[in-house]
Amino acid sequence: MNAHSVSVRHNFETAHRLPHLAGKCVNLHGHSWWMEAKVSAPALHAGAVVEFGALKARVREWIDVHLDHGAMLGADDPLVNVLTEHKSKVYRFGAQDPEPAEQLAHGLTHPTVEAVAELIARVVEDALRDLPSAPGARVAEVTVRETHVNSASWRSTEKDSS
Repeated sequence: MNAHSVSVRHNFETAHRLPHLAGKCVNLHGHSWWMEAKVSAPALHAGAVVEFGALKARVREWIDVHLDHGAMLGADDPLVNVLTEHKSKVYRFGAQDPEPAEQLAHGLTHPTVEAVAELIARVVEDALRDLPSAPGARVAEVTVRETHVNSASWRSTEKDSS
């Protein structure tokens, strides 16, 4: 199976905490996150998988508006109310009453690096629905790095149709 692929990268500064896990991550802390999303297609359309500029713009804008310089928290985290009361940007994972952007985190209950990778995959997939792209273009893989030594990846389980 042959496939073409393109990748886009972006970085953002965001805090999170994981009170359901033992260890240091029960504390609110921030990271300089880096994401790389790979989109693949079995064949090209007009010589491309998807237009780089449009894809980068959509993904970067979503991240900058909803995650950058904010906090990612589980919806049941008591810090959600405290931070929103003080007009801080909060993105809630697993919210029962999600804002439109938070609907992309449905089923993801905590902002682990693994869940953030899946969230970004959903953001890229959402962008692909609206952009001209090659037939069969899909998110193949997203890697999110929260530190220089820690990262997680999400990979599509779909097979190429070529």
